[in-house]
Amino acid sequence: MKISTKGRYALKMMLDIAQQDNSVFTPLKDISERQHISMKYLEQITSMLNKQKFLVSNRGTLGGYKLAKKPEEYSIGEIIRATEGPIIPVDCLSNPEFCRNPKPNCLSQNFWRSLQKNIDDYLDRITLKDVLDNNL
Repeated sequence: MKISTKGRYALKMMLDIAQQDNSVFTPLKDISERQHISMKYLEQITSMLNKQKFLVSNRGTLGGYKLAKKPEEYSIGEIIRATEGPIIPVDCLSNPEFCRNPKPNCLSQNFWRSLQKNIDDYLDRITLKDVLDNNL
């Protein structure tokens, strides 16, 4: 299981926006320059985050993005899942066709389910504000 560039950049972008004055819109160009992420890639990410209503956008000379909620209302898990989909440590948990030794013969399946639950619980417990404040 590896978080892709898209998931990592989505988190960086959300943290960048969270650091800005939320009464004004942050231009994508500014985020791109600060985070060293291409505009094209950020546009793909903002599209995904907009679908989840994580951001408020505005077009024009004063356009850009701002958070739809307070930083403490966003879990890291929901941000990563918005761009990555479910975070699953092994294929057989999401698709039984990958399992050559299905339950009840698979002794490791409970371990993998427990690992997935622990990862989800951790990512859902940590918020943007926690990361900004370094409260990990």
